[in-house]
Amino acid sequence: MFRYIITRIGAMIPTLLLASIVIFTIIQLPPGDYVETYIGELIASGESVDLERAQYLREEYGLDQPMIQRYLLWIGNFVTGDFGYSFEYQRPVSEVVGNRLWLTIMVSFATIILTWVIAFPIGIYSATHQYSWGDYGLTFFGLLGLATPNFLLALVMMYFAQTIFGVSIGGLMDAEYIDQPMSWGKFKSILEHLIVPTIVIGTSGTAAMIRRIRANLLDELQKQYVVTARAKGVPPFKALVKYPLRMSLNFFVADIGSLLPSIISGAEIVAIVLSLQTTGPLLIAALQSQDMYLAGSFLMFLATLTVIGVLVSDIALGFLDPRIRLSGGAEK
Repeated sequence: MFRYIITRIGAMIPTLLLASIVIFTIIQLPPGDYVETYIGELIASGESVDLERAQYLREEYGLDQPMIQRYLLWIGNFVTGDFGYSFEYQRPVSEVVGNRLWLTIMVSFATIILTWVIAFPIGIYSATHQYSWGDYGLTFFGLLGLATPNFLLALVMMYFAQTIFGVSIGGLMDAEYIDQPMSWGKFKSILEHLIVPTIVIGTSGTAAMIRRIRANLLDELQKQYVVTARAKGVPPFKALVKYPLRMSLNFFVADIGSLLPSIISGAEIVAIVLSLQTTGPLLIAALQSQDMYLAGSFLMFLATLTVIGVLVSDIALGFLDPRIRLSGGAEK
């Protein structure tokens, strides 16, 4: 098992290095840079442009340096914990992201909890009552949830909330609490506004998890060890929980790799539609304005979380299922 873990950790370093090169290259692909984008916005608004000022900004931000030199400077600072300086916000990246990060984590955790609480019992029921009316009904709603885009559901809910109840469900807090320090009133306002984005973001994830739990559990219920347990008179609930349910949850552990970055990134399109003060719109705005340090550091942080999540899920699966670690080169 130790050799298995070391092998997985060793694979992280070249993976992150390759990810950093790809991220930085993609950010640099669009023509121009942040200064040119900024100048274009000034011209579009009818303001005059000082070319000397533009050249000064390009030198000040290091945009006149070769691409390789900028990459080495960026990745070197990232490793030491310096995520760079945001051109757009004129503040360090850590400060810009930090103001929205905890709100994103709250929305993501609420969505994850809602997904698990709803998906597990429904998935188990559908698998143990295959082809019943309940299974057909839950399968229909599950497929409907998978087929409906989250942003479309958000638009529909916003429309009916405004036309029928005359209320706005956008944002994560009342306008009076924006940019204000945390207080009991602000916390209550966040909890009140948390319901709608949690339902909207969690709909497709819940539907997908129901389908996977049902499919995996049905596969396990057909295996010989379940038939043997039933033949020996093991109570149905014990025969379900002790073996097939445990074996069908391997995918749940494997999802940790995608779970960690999703907690930080949030649902970008839904966040824009609902005007959520999360990190998703921040990332999209950084990519549009070519704010390379904000966008690059954010994407690299997500890549790091993804790799760490995959490592954790691989190790957990290695402990849960010996077949995985033995096939991965670990010793007995």
